[in-house]
Amino acid sequence: MTTIDAGQPIDAVLFDFHSTLVDQGDASQWLADAWRRTGRTNHPSDPLDQGGLGPHAHRELTAYLHRVWEHSHTHDPDNHRDRDTTTHRAVWNATMTAQPHGDPELFDALYASMLDQWLPYEDTLPTLQSLRDAGIRTAVLSNVGIDLTPVLRRTGIADAVDAVVMSYQVGSAKPEPQIFRHTLDLLDVSAERALMAGDSWRDDSGAAAVGIRTLLLPRTVTPAHGLGLVLRLVGR
Repeated sequence: MTTIDAGQPIDAVLFDFHSTLVDQGDASQWLADAWRRTGRTNHPSDPLDQGGLGPHAHRELTAYLHRVWEHSHTHDPDNHRDRDTTTHRAVWNATMTAQPHGDPELFDALYASMLDQWLPYEDTLPTLQSLRDAGIRTAVLSNVGIDLTPVLRRTGIADAVDAVVMSYQVGSAKPEPQIFRHTLDLLDVSAERALMAGDSWRDDSGAAAVGIRTLLLPRTVTPAHGLGLVLRLVGR
């Protein structure tokens, strides 16, 4: 068992991305945006005889999209989707076709517009800036099978962190120790002087196995995510 000296100062913070630094946005808006992307001019909640999904199907599909990557664990319990782009897309297709609403064209549009929906929490950039002002290095460490660069740049997070590690680019995914050690090397920091902040007990808690203090903040539906706890832990 790895032991941690809690008296060591924290010189670097590793952040999960989705549901830690960014929220995936409103699922109903995501569905409406994808619907328009297919060229449909009505609303997805419109009745079937008007070309929509119908109110009941719209509610069910919206709820499904709100937890879509949790549903994907049924088809991909070992996170193979986070190791390459082809598998990521295949798992998406399997996850969407497992529910009865929509069609392949809509599923393609949802996938294409997914990153457009992701928005930083209100406390994301202030927290990252406070850490930078304090001389504490930061990294985004994400289990992901698609390139996050566009959303990192759009949200300003790319300019606010020192490193970005995406699982599909390095061939390792959380909770495997390799991806945590790789990130520590990029930040030039030892495990005992780092903090991992994430939302998943399944993935992010793997940091503790390599001696990184770990903070889990469950997914929130509020504008702020409680990242002020990170600043408290590093003494800011």
